[in-house]
Amino acid sequence: MSTIPWLDPESLHFPDVSQALEDPNGLLAVGGDLSPARLLEAYQHGIFPWYESPQPILWWSPSPRAVLLPDGVYINRSLRKTLKRGGYAVTADRAFDDVVSACAELSPKRPGTWITRDMRRAYQRMFELGWAHSIEVWYGDELAGGLYGLAIGRVFFGESMFSRRRDGSKIALVHLCQLLQARGFVLIDCQVGNDYLYSMGAQDMERDEFQGILQRHAVVADTPREAWQDIAPYPMSEPE
Repeated sequence: MSTIPWLDPESLHFPDVSQALEDPNGLLAVGGDLSPARLLEAYQHGIFPWYESPQPILWWSPSPRAVLLPDGVYINRSLRKTLKRGGYAVTADRAFDDVVSACAELSPKRPGTWITRDMRRAYQRMFELGWAHSIEVWYGDELAGGLYGLAIGRVFFGESMFSRRRDGSKIALVHLCQLLQARGFVLIDCQVGNDYLYSMGAQDMERDEFQGILQRHAVVADTPREAWQDIAPYPMSEPE
């Protein structure tokens, strides 16, 4: 039986992702903290935290990896009608904490959440430092949908999304892809695939290819850490 290593609290070092378990897929290490320095070290090497209270912090690097190319988002007929109909406004980095809170909301279908209090604090700090970003979809004054994640170099690491109205998260994802294309991003990391993500154009990528992209494009020194709200609100137009 494989032993999962505990991280040294005095070091930012992670085990090589090739050591991640196959079952459960991608479990790599336990412990450590959610400091900005450790999160940056993790994400640029294809590692992310995912756990529920009262578990310790669990670090994952699954293979295959679900990814989405910014120019590869799929817009089906129903979503195309929603985009044409309009009625929504889309902004960036205007309500980051509200987006994270909405993603963490409990429901009968989701009685628990991995977005713990410590996770919320950690990503709020990353937002304050310019690493984390959000996309908000508004219906009047109502926050109808959105998503958030980290931008490192030319890779966006998606964390979570939500909808309170039909197609709210899909509208957010379409506009994220438009924004990322305009800024020269090459990849969206979706972490673990599901039917929803695949329906939007996500695909599976093997670890070696994914890690190669990160080595070339997820470079901390190449990350402009300005607030995305400076280029928002984003026009609510249908992508070509």
